[in-house]
Amino acid sequence: MEGAAILLSVACVVLVAAYNDWSKERQFRGLQTVVREAHTCSLIRGGKIKLWPVAEVVVGDVALLQYGDLLPADGVLILGHDLKVDESTLTGESEQVLKSIDEDPILLSGTHVMEGAGRMVVTAVGLNSQTGIIYGMLGVTSGSTGSLRSVWKGGGGPSMESMKQRRNASVEGLSQYSLHKKERSILQRKLAKLALLIGKTGLVIAVGTVLMLVVYLAISLFVIQRHPWHSDCLTYYLEYIVKFVIIGVTVLVVAVPEGLPLAVTIALAYSVKKMMKDNNLVRHLDACETMGNATTICSDKTGTLTLNSMEVVRLHVAGYTHHPLPSRGRIPPDILQLLAESATINSAYTSKIQPSEIPGGIPHMMGCNTECALLKLVMDLGFDYEAIRRDFPEDGFHKVYTFNSVRKAMATVIERPGLGYRLLCKGASELILDRCSYILGIGGIPVEFDEERRADYLRSVVQPMAQDGLRTICMAFRDFPYDQQPDWHDENAVMSGFTCLAVTGIEDPLRPEVPNAIRACQRAGITVRMVTGDCIDTARAVALKCGIQEPGDGTLCMNALDFNSKIRNDRGEIEQDRLDAVWPQLRVLARSTPIDKYNLVKGIIDSRRGGRKEVVAVTGDGTNDGPALKKADVGFAMGISGTDVAKEASDIILMDDNFSSIVKAVMWGRNVYDNISKFLQFQLTVNVVAVTVAFTGACFIQDSPLKAVQMLWVNLIMDSLASLALATELPTESLLFRRPYGRSQPLISATMLRNILGHSVYQLIVIFCLLFKGDTMLHVDSGRGQHLYATPSQHYTIVFNTFVLMQLSNEVNARKIHSERNVFRGIAHNPIFCIIVLSTFAMQILIVQFGGRAFSCTPLTLNQWLWCLLFGLGELLWGQLIASIPSKALRRLVAKGPIWGQGASTSRLVEPERDTEEKSSRLCPKRLFKHWNRRVHAQKSVENNPKTGSLI
Repeated sequence: MEGAAILLSVACVVLVAAYNDWSKERQFRGLQTVVREAHTCSLIRGGKIKLWPVAEVVVGDVALLQYGDLLPADGVLILGHDLKVDESTLTGESEQVLKSIDEDPILLSGTHVMEGAGRMVVTAVGLNSQTGIIYGMLGVTSGSTGSLRSVWKGGGGPSMESMKQRRNASVEGLSQYSLHKKERSILQRKLAKLALLIGKTGLVIAVGTVLMLVVYLAISLFVIQRHPWHSDCLTYYLEYIVKFVIIGVTVLVVAVPEGLPLAVTIALAYSVKKMMKDNNLVRHLDACETMGNATTICSDKTGTLTLNSMEVVRLHVAGYTHHPLPSRGRIPPDILQLLAESATINSAYTSKIQPSEIPGGIPHMMGCNTECALLKLVMDLGFDYEAIRRDFPEDGFHKVYTFNSVRKAMATVIERPGLGYRLLCKGASELILDRCSYILGIGGIPVEFDEERRADYLRSVVQPMAQDGLRTICMAFRDFPYDQQPDWHDENAVMSGFTCLAVTGIEDPLRPEVPNAIRACQRAGITVRMVTGDCIDTARAVALKCGIQEPGDGTLCMNALDFNSKIRNDRGEIEQDRLDAVWPQLRVLARSTPIDKYNLVKGIIDSRRGGRKEVVAVTGDGTNDGPALKKADVGFAMGISGTDVAKEASDIILMDDNFSSIVKAVMWGRNVYDNISKFLQFQLTVNVVAVTVAFTGACFIQDSPLKAVQMLWVNLIMDSLASLALATELPTESLLFRRPYGRSQPLISATMLRNILGHSVYQLIVIFCLLFKGDTMLHVDSGRGQHLYATPSQHYTIVFNTFVLMQLSNEVNARKIHSERNVFRGIAHNPIFCIIVLSTFAMQILIVQFGGRAFSCTPLTLNQWLWCLLFGLGELLWGQLIASIPSKALRRLVAKGPIWGQGASTSRLVEPERDTEEKSSRLCPKRLFKHWNRRVHAQKSVENNPKTGSLI
């Protein structure tokens, strides 16, 4: 019967673990489906531009290509403006390839648009596309991989050799990628090291237990009782040895923490699923945990801190600043017409304003929000931008200089029949005004724009707009007669000598929840830095509004030029010492490029200032933000405004582009770490007690009071079920009231070690008292010294039942690992925990009362059950006593011990700041009473007013 029960217990453990793995895998597959469905592209169908899922792209579709897109299919270019594609994923060559209709019109799936815009006709999708063929050759997809298609350049016929080279390079690159193992996360490395150490210790104890039992049996039989050796008794001896080996194996099974990886997986999978509801799409699982350790967040401004709902609220044109916007009669007609044409033509034709489907609703903006704001200005001035676009079709443009992070401007060249060419340009005010030689004055008359006038214009027009938090965009133009046509590829010559047409002030309101979110980050020990392409005055105004900076706080707000001058030496090289002198006080970096963002992120990560390594999170939406997103510990891409390249380089995608979603990710990340710590504290307590009881029993009574099948039941409780119960705790606001964990902090904090040792002491005292005096106290027959085939005793059943009930109570204690008193707070919000604890208790009743010989149990009386419950619930009272013990004495042990940590400098970061407050409050009852009232009041205020400072 016992053997059958052991098999049943092993089957239960395996089935529970298998179900957890299956559930986790199902969640991951669901997330992968969400990621695939989130990938969309712009198609022209029925004469209308609309976003469609990539899975619905078919041959013959006309796809619109923009800066940052990931090509969803193979195709042929039919319209292109300065289109450059990164084909390194296929060819391995990092140089961007210029695409044009005449020379190289072939576009391949899986490549990225790095510059320009265009349109292509889809020629192959799915398995028949170039990426599909490669994956088919690798065996990633099933079924036919399609035929190999030829690709030609310039109409010169097929070039199969070129295709073979590309395909071979792709297969080699993808194979290397598939063989590369991603480095384990910080938490995984710590847990692997701890699990290995515990496993080795458990192996030594298990072997020692078996040897102790065998030696004691030999001494008892052949030395004390002087029994001679009889070969006929060999079976008898082997039965005892098999029993001892079973006890040793059981001790090893209980000691090895195989539930740790399961707890990590469940915690991450559960958190990732919940984070989807908070608009965080996690692409890399370990990013969830890493975000909990974040110490710095480098955030964009537009769309992340602001609503990205832009509107022109101020306009300077023809010598006057208009606020509010003027009527048509207040601007000269020719200037008004030029302004409307400039805003309409010099923009991506995918940007448009669609009327609301709801009568009286807000119009829907498609494409670039800045361009949509200018189109709305055109409409407010009484023009039909669609009619202007019909007069100037996109395929009639002579040259287009598309916007990128380096150029920070966009220019379009159109032909004026009989007059020549006109270049229309818009971009950052300082950059465009610096290239202007003239400006339209009062009445629309061009006047010379010298240095003195430029400085006065910046001071009187641009700066007031920027100081009010407005994004300033300058529109300019330049005419080229036919006989003075320049080399259009010489951008420096073309993009100069402008005539300033107008400067617009675009308002992008701050998200209302951002100030509270930033205060929550600062309270949680996280520094928020704004890295933006806007001018320094606009950036400073927004930083003051949202709380990144405070007046007179001594922090820095600088533009990229000053930043680079401070961090580089005379040879132009970045020095870490120079960077360390700047970044700690830097809060705003304006007019930055992606290179500046990358240098800042790299410098913060590589810094060892103050003996602590920073954990950096970065937001990005542009193609060139990829390096910074990759370099960051956690990269956030914008789900709405972000390019496909940025999303591919990121770890988490913000589906709503909202900064407050980042704060929620911090909460979930810290919650994952805390949940793992809770499970670790609980499991190590069970390990210490179970192994000690088994080893002590072997030494003193030549038997383990906890039988093999009972130990397997305990193993099921503390591994599979406990990992599911403790790893699914929901985050609370209290997670943001302490500093982040350090990168190299000890996995087991001083408080955790105190709890493990304290609860182990209580349980061992109870178990040993019941083991050696329980038969006398409870008036039952002793279970000590029974022969091999003796029937189960009530004595050992009481020991087993009390042990399990103490673990259930300690599982409730393990919900709090930071000296919190109320271990039941929030328990009703975790139904999984309640169901597991109650079902485990119900199963324990069935095992004790009806398990019989299979589980080595004898039914207990009501009085005996009450004694077991009393000892079990005593764990909760004992936990209150342990919470009153200062953990200061153990902090040095945690810092120095090779098991727990890596240095005293990091161990100070383990404990929440409230532990220090508790320590001081214990000096006298009066302080304790005041401290306790203050904490209860703060907790109640959070519960009763969830909107105040709440982020969930």
